[in-house]
Amino acid sequence: MWAMKLPSADTTVVKRTLSTITEHPEGLPGAEETPEYAEHRKNFWSSVKPAHFGVKIASRSLVVLLRSVIMGLSIGLLANSPLGRYLLLRYPEFFSTGLFSRAGPTEEEVRSGSFKMWFVGHGYGDAARALERGGKLDKEVITEVSGPEVGYITTPIVLVQCALVLLTQRGNLPRGGVYTPGTLFGPTDLQRRLQENGMSFDVHGTRSML
Repeated sequence: MWAMKLPSADTTVVKRTLSTITEHPEGLPGAEETPEYAEHRKNFWSSVKPAHFGVKIASRSLVVLLRSVIMGLSIGLLANSPLGRYLLLRYPEFFSTGLFSRAGPTEEEVRSGSFKMWFVGHGYGDAARALERGGKLDKEVITEVSGPEVGYITTPIVLVQCALVLLTQRGNLPRGGVYTPGTLFGPTDLQRRLQENGMSFDVHGTRSML
């Protein structure tokens, strides 16, 4: 398996979420939240620990990673100018080395598609070890998020369920503003809703690193 670091907005968003929770360890109170939800919110965020987060893209084929690098460089170099954007939109097959096309996927390709995201966490098995100066990480946790085709199926599912949470649980959410998804939806039942609509959140195992 080959992997490389992916310059992704996900990293920035997760860091912003963790920064917000550092400033507000019990989370952001809802505009008109119920006492029961307030207690749930506090318990939820008390279980979230500080973390360093990064995103990598992995493939069994080194060629696939090289094609991704070429596509990323093409977008980075050309997207800042009108002519560059025209070329990217006019010839996506060329600049993505065949990963994208103007035609888009067929319905059968969408139906048969799926995605998996693996999360590998390294940390401490107990708080005492975490407080030790120079203490080594001693625990690994591997989790997975998976679901149907990510662009045409999973993305609409996520957006619709987020909208339903906003519609039905508005009083339990913070007052208007700009928030990261984790800050806003963390304590809600969004994960359950996504699981009921075809997504999976699984813990594959934990192990000692010592």
